[in-house]
Amino acid sequence: METINIEGLSYREINERLRATPACKLAGCRGQRFIGAGMGSGELTIEGVPGNALGAYLNGGSITVLGNAQDAVGDTMNAGEIIVHGSIGDAAGYAMRGGRILVKGDAGYRAGIHMKAYEDKVPVMVIGGRAGSFLGEYQAGGLIIVLALNGGRPVGSFPCTGMHGGKMLIRGGCGDAVLPDQVTARPAGPEDLEEASGHIRAFCGAFLYDMEDILKGPFTLVTPNSKNPYKQMYVMN
Repeated sequence: METINIEGLSYREINERLRATPACKLAGCRGQRFIGAGMGSGELTIEGVPGNALGAYLNGGSITVLGNAQDAVGDTMNAGEIIVHGSIGDAAGYAMRGGRILVKGDAGYRAGIHMKAYEDKVPVMVIGGRAGSFLGEYQAGGLIIVLALNGGRPVGSFPCTGMHGGKMLIRGGCGDAVLPDQVTARPAGPEDLEEASGHIRAFCGAFLYDMEDILKGPFTLVTPNSKNPYKQMYVMN
């Protein structure tokens, strides 16, 4: 795999190099935005901290970050995989409609906002640590898994606000976070964990966790209880 030192390069220069090199490692990354935007294939590894919108509109291939990443990871991604060996900023997976994001650490505010599914595309985000406030805001499809492996409160305030599709699987439950009326939370059953097992296995493979240990903890499944949550929120009876 070729190594490219991108210190001092703009995102346009970086992405031009990526289009010419299907498999490479980027060294010296210091907050450059839009790395891998629109990438359709290939294998990319990043040393350092990529800036906002890493893998925006990703349509295939894989991106691995050997550290933290900033906001809007996987913005509107359609396919492929992003693996982050640290934590990520706010609005990860904004409007993502396919592919998978695996995060070893924590996620900031509004992870999975406007996540949606289309035909056979089902986006998935697995967060190994904790998620900030407004997790799954306006979620319309896909699967969000929070494993809370570092302990503490699994999710921040106001999770699932406006959620009207998709599923959320939280290891250990939502803590003291108050869920809105338009969603239902219940203990996850074996069939729920079976559906998520492939993604949890991929997380464990990427970050060297023991899957059996993770699955020992109880999980809570959160789903919408109405296809029209806004009616419950705003219409007077």
